[in-house]
Amino acid sequence: MNAMRNPYDILGVKKSASEAEVKTAFRRLAKKYHPDQNKGDPKAEERFSEASAAYEILGDKTKRGQFDRGEIDGDGKPKHPGFDGFQDMGGFNRGGQHPAGGFKFNTGGSGGIDDILKEMFGGFGGGGPSPKSQSYSTRTHTGSSADIDVDLTVTLSDIVGGKPVRVAMPNGKTLDIKLPAGLTSGQQIRLKGQGDSGVMGSRPGDAIVTITIASDPKYAIHGANLRHDVAITLDEAVLGARIRVETLDGAVMLKVPAGSNGGQVMRIKGKGLPKASGGRGDMFVTPRIILPEEARADLEGLMHRWRDVAPYSVRGSEDT
Repeated sequence: MNAMRNPYDILGVKKSASEAEVKTAFRRLAKKYHPDQNKGDPKAEERFSEASAAYEILGDKTKRGQFDRGEIDGDGKPKHPGFDGFQDMGGFNRGGQHPAGGFKFNTGGSGGIDDILKEMFGGFGGGGPSPKSQSYSTRTHTGSSADIDVDLTVTLSDIVGGKPVRVAMPNGKTLDIKLPAGLTSGQQIRLKGQGDSGVMGSRPGDAIVTITIASDPKYAIHGANLRHDVAITLDEAVLGARIRVETLDGAVMLKVPAGSNGGQVMRIKGKGLPKASGGRGDMFVTPRIILPEEARADLEGLMHRWRDVAPYSVRGSEDT
């Protein structure tokens, strides 16, 4: 990317363009070149970052005025070392370009880049409905670098799938990260050098990704193990059966022993989550006996005869 290109040229607008025209031009380029719309295309990613950097200047009255007066260049850097405000330039990335060629984006306030992308895509970095819920914030630490905090929600399928998970960064880049074995909700993954540029051109900070494991309607997490309830019929509990059980790796057939009680736990080895020590946890399946929705006279008659012929106690003294 040519860092010194004129932001008006990048957005394709005249110097006399109104705020609305500038915003419309950025929206058009963002829609065309957003990384989620052009996966695996580094040129599109570069154009998106370039357009975002240009809008960072022209979409802000103060910065646009500074550029028009020749006080800052196309990168947002002051042209004169003695220019007042060098150490605090509003939303600028104090020290120049972002590692990806863009700026530390101004996401606050109405009309910021984040607001525009949310309006366009329904969420920052989003290209439509997705199980991933991503947000981010920035914080400048004491010293010469700035780390970026990124929140990422993953599913159980993401964890066992073994494939990298894509995360959208504040600068418009998308990174694929590998989820470590033994992952727990709240765990953080540090991506070296993927944060904001440091002050005065020092090394970039890191991106710190905080993982949240999304709750699943079928499975409860217990460490590396999963628990799963499965419905069975009364005759399957009494006579035994082979039933189909869904796991994160696909369906398996599970043998339900004759005389199984509701609440009795059965184990399917190796169908849990990856463990930090290697291998995978287990899935513990609990059968829940479900009676027919509509009462049947013959079933009731059978139970009456059973109660008369072979009564038994399951609660001890509570039965009397």
